[in-house]
This record gives sequence, structure tokens and C-alpha cells, in this order.
Amino acid sequence: MTTHRLPLPAAAIAAAALALSACAPLPAGAPADVAARSFSSAFELQGRISANDGSRAASGRIEWRHEHDTDSFALLTPMGQVVATLDADAAGARLRTADGQSLHAASAEALLPRVLGIEVPAGRLSRWVQAAPDADAEVRTLDSAGRPAILIDQGWRIEYLEYAGTAGDAPPARLDVSRGDARIRLVIDSWTALP
Repeated sequence: MTTHRLPLPAAAIAAAALALSACAPLPAGAPADVAARSFSSAFELQGRISANDGSRAASGRIEWRHEHDTDSFALLTPMGQVVATLDADAAGARLRTADGQSLHAASAEALLPRVLGIEVPAGRLSRWVQAAPDADAEVRTLDSAGRPAILIDQGWRIEYLEYAGTAGDAPPARLDVSRGDARIRLVIDSWTALP
């Protein structure tokens, strides 16, 4: 099990500035797998999230445990009070809110917009938070370590503003996901790969 603790805010801002200045477009004819990274099918992350659709905004903390085909999300206020939990597996998805509501759907993708206010491809999130895109996603630019800096996937633009370290396999620490007016910003405070 590998746990990464991410840097303090001042160091994060400096690292983000360096990462952005080091972004370089992929050369013409570059192999499609030039930015290939390993993908973990099981992990835990904790962080801060904000979502905005151009007219509504929400922010708070997120705790996410992803294991193969199951997901467990807890969305919390900035003060740590649970707003909602979302559990999904092959049998479907269940959303429970702090005010006692309980909703069921076929997938997390159907319920996540109820919490975030944005329709987002939940099945892609586990790859986006690892900067390990599917083969049909387009890596637009790489950083100086050869990691994705900008990725386009199903019409979504994923910008990796900071990684948890300088190593080529370091997980992302800060990313910005957008399509049209919809935007999700995620700061990952801790990342743990599970067996």
C-alpha cells in the first residue's frame, strides 16, 4: 500500500506554476502511448472539491474508495459534516443524503449529478484522477516529466495543474475538469493505492 501526502498550499502554488510553464505540446507523429501511465483498479483518496455549472456552485470535501467495480463516495461540508454518501456496484447505485433522502439508480453516473449539480461521466473519473486515460482519450500536452498536462476525453477537458511529486508515476494533486459552463476542481490531499 502506497500513501502520498501532498504538499502545503504555498508549495502547491509554486509547483502548479512550474507544471504549467513546463507544459509542452506533443510533437507531430508522437506515439499514442507516450503519456501511458499505470492504472490502479483500487485506491482511496481524500480531497477538496468544487463544482460549478455557470449558475450554481457547490464545494466541500470528498472521500472516495474505488475497488475494481465498486465505488463509495462521501461528500462533506468544509467543516466535515456528511452531506451525502453514494455507493455503487454491479447491482446499482444508492445515494443517501443528510436530510434522510434515499435514491436508487442503475449507476453512479445517474446519481452523481444530484450531488454535484453537473452530469459527469462517473466511469471515467477513476482514470482521470490517476492521469491514466483510456486509449480513446486524447492527450494534448505533457509536462516536463512526460505526464499528461491537458487531456480531452468525451468532450471534457482535464487539466493537471499539479502532481504529488516529480516522479513520472506520481499521482495528480490538483486537476480542473471542464466542459462548456460545467467545471469541477479537485485538490487531492491524500492518495492511497490499495492491493
